[in-house]
Amino acid sequence: MKILFIEWESYGWQDMQEAFVEEGHDLVRFPFQVFGHQGEELLHDPATEGRLQSVLRKEAPDLVFSVDYFPVVSGVCQKEGVRYVSFNYDCPHVLLYSNTVVNPCNEIFVFDKATYLEYRHAGVSNVHYMPLAVNTKRLDAIGTGLPKAVEPAYDISFVGSLYLEKGNYFDQVEPALPERARGYLKALITVQLKILGYDLVHEMLPPILGDLYKAFPAEPMRDSAQPVSFFYEHHVINRRVTAIERMDLLEALAQQYPVDLFTHIRDFPLHGLQVHGGVDYFQEMPLIFKQSKINLNITLRSIKSGIPLRAFDIMGAGGFLLSNYQADFLDLFVPGEDFVYYESKEDLLRKAGYYLNHEEERKAIAKNGHDKVAANHTYRHRVREMLSF
Repeated sequence: MKILFIEWESYGWQDMQEAFVEEGHDLVRFPFQVFGHQGEELLHDPATEGRLQSVLRKEAPDLVFSVDYFPVVSGVCQKEGVRYVSFNYDCPHVLLYSNTVVNPCNEIFVFDKATYLEYRHAGVSNVHYMPLAVNTKRLDAIGTGLPKAVEPAYDISFVGSLYLEKGNYFDQVEPALPERARGYLKALITVQLKILGYDLVHEMLPPILGDLYKAFPAEPMRDSAQPVSFFYEHHVINRRVTAIERMDLLEALAQQYPVDLFTHIRDFPLHGLQVHGGVDYFQEMPLIFKQSKINLNITLRSIKSGIPLRAFDIMGAGGFLLSNYQADFLDLFVPGEDFVYYESKEDLLRKAGYYLNHEEERKAIAKNGHDKVAANHTYRHRVREMLSF
């Protein structure tokens, strides 16, 4: 099959290209600028549309593929009568609210089952559920020949954002709210932090939605079904809930165990933690997972049920995964056999101590997780599954 691959700097794009080639398909690469683009250019851009149309007519591919969904690509594929397949790792992905999602040319795959069900219940039949994936062959090769480099260097590690970078939206919105709305928002965050597995923010946002809009006007995406609440729910509140949760859990762990944090804010003061800078996704991050006795996953609260990419990356690298509970885990993996999940701060502290002190059990779980990912959840598996549609 001949595939036009929309090429941009997404996580795993090289792994996905390799998977297509290894599965025997021919690739035509179409360089695409995402970062630095204005949002409107991802919806409609005459220059991109003209260039893509020209390549489609010249190459005549069987389908167009991209990591994440882009309305500007769907629009051209619809006009040219070419199938467009997208595999989405962003959740929620704002561009999936575009009215172009229902274009008959589309086959769209999302990794969060709760999100998939929302589209199904709305009558959108070309959005499908498909978990994320990794390239275990590449991950297995990292660190080989360097035995000392892959010895445990960290007891507990977490690789990820704290969502507290300078200029984050919450710090811009919250001071501009009236006192009543600030109190309501504080209470909402406090309660949401105590509830796992249920999105209270979405349900309880309407009473202060008007205040949020006045404090920081954010218009929905043009020509879309995106609700006004989307920006405030996901980019303002859920990220702050996640930030508080991550700091709280990391600091609680650090009071009892050595904890290493790899994040972009290197000089951010967190009591008791060893804070490092950000790491390269392709080379440095897998080594950290291999070198850590316990790898934490604390999922962004906007992901309702799905298994985030970090979890697949940890297991695919052969690391031991200790994660918060996400319902989709139970579709693919066995708790206590392939990975371990915690249900509360107290449960996290207890399980961290247990698995630090039970090395053979920890290693067996890490191996089971790795082997199950390698057997069922690589990019080659996903290529076969997507093209079966």
